[in-house]
Amino acid sequence: MHTFRKRYRTYVSPFDPCPPIIKRTYETPPQLYMGFQPYGLPQVPPAEALRLGTLWPALYAPYQSPYKDKYGRGGTDE
Repeated sequence: MHTFRKRYRTYVSPFDPCPPIIKRTYETPPQLYMGFQPYGLPQVPPAEALRLGTLWPALYAPYQSPYKDKYGRGGTDE
């Protein structure tokens, strides 16, 4: 199964002056996993489509910060 959030490990030089970020993440859009838009794809009502930014729920992917926990707090210093 595919995931929208991908991870990769960065190169860490022994001469970096700052502490490195070892793992980086990025998100991929859902349309990458649809070969084509199928006929009869369900649609959301126009008012909700304006809020979501798309007319089709299959193409909706909200951004969720990888740095926040499940309670909405970000980082370790909060």
